[in-house]
Amino acid sequence: MSSSILLAREGDIATVTLNRPDRLNAVDLAMWQRLAEVSRELAVDEAVRCVVVKGAGKGFGAGADISEFETVRGTPEAAQRYGAVMVDALFALRDCPKPTVAQIHGPCTGAGLEIAVMCDMRIAARSARFGVPIQKLGVTMPYPELGAFLELVGRATLLEILLEGRVFGAEEALSKRLVTRVVDDADLDAEVAATVRRIADGAPLGHAFHKKATRRLIDGGQLTPEEFAEGYASCASADYRIGVRAFLNKQKPKFVGR
Repeated sequence: MSSSILLAREGDIATVTLNRPDRLNAVDLAMWQRLAEVSRELAVDEAVRCVVVKGAGKGFGAGADISEFETVRGTPEAAQRYGAVMVDALFALRDCPKPTVAQIHGPCTGAGLEIAVMCDMRIAARSARFGVPIQKLGVTMPYPELGAFLELVGRATLLEILLEGRVFGAEEALSKRLVTRVVDDADLDAEVAATVRRIADGAPLGHAFHKKATRRLIDGGQLTPEEFAEGYASCASADYRIGVRAFLNKQKPKFVGR
């Protein structure tokens, strides 16, 4: 197991940590491979109800590890092979059925920002910094990664981010819809902990369906009758009965995930 991606579990919360603090968590090929493995492992872990993604040390993630570009991304063919590994990791995180929350402090740029964008929510410290300065490298962002940003911020904002290559603050990131919420640095840990607790206490079948269904609607196309019926299938679940009964009895529900 790569020590540059750490996985920890505490009760029903899992934490994935980008762990190269000496490089501000710059993401290398081994990290992409491990991120994909961890995301798939968490996807089938019935004990996990919510996932936090964070960075060790002074930042969330300061982009890709440029030092390996000449060896692993030195030609268009090599870059496409590297890109396939990268996209596999990003989409494995995006498509994990467990709710994911990025806890962002310090630099969150380039590949680090791409990882954050794949999470369902992004909570940032006020001092966090954002951007995609790839115009300084002469490299382009491939279609799958462009699509993820485009979905989140729209074409005009995405082009502003890419064409200028500017690094900007958390409040501007919030105004661009790159982050969900901005809090004071001292409050970041507590805000994320409270958020993931609220999520984890919710009905896990509902969370998984809402992630899947919103992705399906974004992908487009006519829903099949079977897909349409999925929106009502939860009424046959034990969690539905638990939730309704708890509401009527003015109690907190304890969902079982089935």
